[in-house]
Amino acid sequence: MRTGKGVEWAVHTLLNLAWLGDGEPVPAARLAAVHDLSASYLNKQLQQLVKAGLLESVPGARGGFRLVRPLEAVSMLDVVLAVEGDDPLFRCAEIRRCGTIGERVPAGGFSRPCAVNTAMGRAELAWRKALAAQSLADVRAEAEAHAPAVGSYVRGGFGRD
Repeated sequence: MRTGKGVEWAVHTLLNLAWLGDGEPVPAARLAAVHDLSASYLNKQLQQLVKAGLLESVPGARGGFRLVRPLEAVSMLDVVLAVEGDDPLFRCAEIRRCGTIGERVPAGGFSRPCAVNTAMGRAELAWRKALAAQSLADVRAEAEAHAPAVGSYVRGGFGRD
């Protein structure tokens, strides 16, 4: 399963906002600048996170984005769905019905679902369950286990040390 870079950017942004911990809104340009990301592209991800109820957009000169829910209440699947959408990852084109093979199958020979589609559906379901089982708080804890000072690095990167 492959996701776009927007998912990675969104997860890091949500974690960064949590590490800042003060609830103050952060402008999209600042959120992008700390990782040298495209502000316009990140802003698209931020708008999707707002639409999904994971971030709040605060207007005005001192506005920006801030977390709506605690990390414990946000799963990795929530982020993936917010950024990538809920469309199935695999779309069966029913090629088994095409060409000389499809022509040879008798009427009713395709009454059962395509085995390839079924297998891919099982894999996607397992992937979604695994993402749903991981909260962003779990990811934060793992990041802090790897780099205990990561929160202070983030605060410093935003000039909030």
